[in-house]
Amino acid sequence: MSQFSNPQFRSYSKMNRLPILPRDLGDGLILRRATIADTDKLVEFNMNIHGDVDTPGDRERLGAWVGDLLNGSHPTFKPEDFLIVEDQHGAIVSSLNHISQRWTYEGIEFGVGRPELVGTLPEYRRKGLVRLQMNVSHQWSLERGELVQGLTGIPYYYRQFGYEMGLALGGAHVGYAPHLPKLAEGEPEPYRVRPVAEADLPFIAEMYALGAARSLVACVRDEAMWRYELLHCSPININGRQLRVIENANGAPVGCLAHPGYVWSPTMMATFYELKLGVSYLAITPSVARYLWATGQTYAERDKSDHQAFGFHLGPEHPVYEAFGDKLPHPRKPYAWYIRVPDLPAFLRHIAPALEQRLAVSPFAGHSGELTLSFYRKGVHLVFDNGRLTTAEPWQPAPDARNPHADANFPDHTFLHVLFGHRSMDELEHIFRDCWVKEDVTRELVRALFPKRASYIWPID
Repeated sequence: MSQFSNPQFRSYSKMNRLPILPRDLGDGLILRRATIADTDKLVEFNMNIHGDVDTPGDRERLGAWVGDLLNGSHPTFKPEDFLIVEDQHGAIVSSLNHISQRWTYEGIEFGVGRPELVGTLPEYRRKGLVRLQMNVSHQWSLERGELVQGLTGIPYYYRQFGYEMGLALGGAHVGYAPHLPKLAEGEPEPYRVRPVAEADLPFIAEMYALGAARSLVACVRDEAMWRYELLHCSPININGRQLRVIENANGAPVGCLAHPGYVWSPTMMATFYELKLGVSYLAITPSVARYLWATGQTYAERDKSDHQAFGFHLGPEHPVYEAFGDKLPHPRKPYAWYIRVPDLPAFLRHIAPALEQRLAVSPFAGHSGELTLSFYRKGVHLVFDNGRLTTAEPWQPAPDARNPHADANFPDHTFLHVLFGHRSMDELEHIFRDCWVKEDVTRELVRALFPKRASYIWPID
């Protein structure tokens, strides 16, 4: 009997029950947690599954990321946070991992579980192996008190596991050689970009906090993570970043920068760029742009890759886009994070201070009343008393989809878009005709509670 027709296996896959690990799935397949002894196998498996053979160095960079996760130096990840399905010969046929981290919502911290490096050999796909492992990952999140799961991945696929593409991922502005600011003949470079030393890490953390404060959702990066990024992350890790300090002519630090250690062909991108308060992006960005261009040329020559552009990959909004917009004429739209919130009432209770603060500065200051949010199959009941959220609990809509007792209605997981500021209520109503509110005053209340606001997340990789 094949393991995929084994009733025991089908029951775990179909009913979302969690196996005790290690677990015999039948027909020679074993599901288990990885150990450090699996490093070489996991590196090779992920290079083969995820590496791009047409991009020079991509496989090696991907392998370096896997190796870094498994070598014991990562602040939030252990080798056993990898899951493996292997055959009777010990070969990996499917795998994923779970990277725990902390994010913030309006400055309020919450735990996030990030499933990543999800892959299965072609001959074992569509057999429920990924679903089985995703269930384990979700259980780990529950056990670790993580209220949210977030991952990056191919279009549509992760919706089947309860995720919605509800949070901006990336977003950039790019320029080419004609857009590069030029120094006048004989003019010295007014600002210098240099590598970060260990003594610079408190300054990097300070600058990062400034950027995170502009973002509705941000990732917490503590001292251990900055130290790992600088001292322990492989220089060819596909997700590693080169940290830089920006100095003025007197050698005083005025900002910081991060970029990959290779060209995102054909563009050399800054993925983190922050200046001290009171320092001008308009004044400093020409030097940064010239640095990115020169660094891109150096990396492309070293790696025999393409380099044609420079850019700032800093999310949907950033001060540099406004200050330097005419020199960055080619915007690149964000992709999206897949987001899953398994217990929405619990998350809303957790971020209640943010919701209450929004009400306090809105026309609904001191609001008392109820708000029911229907997701058609289930919903949430909220109660406010003098501007305070006193109740956030599950609520069951009536079988009639146009339940007159539902104040606002969101199909499937689309509410996550407004919750995380990714789309406004008006945008959702335009896109989804089954997203609607009962009264205009409800629409205004939802707008006040969940305004559209940009996020840029530099996650823990």
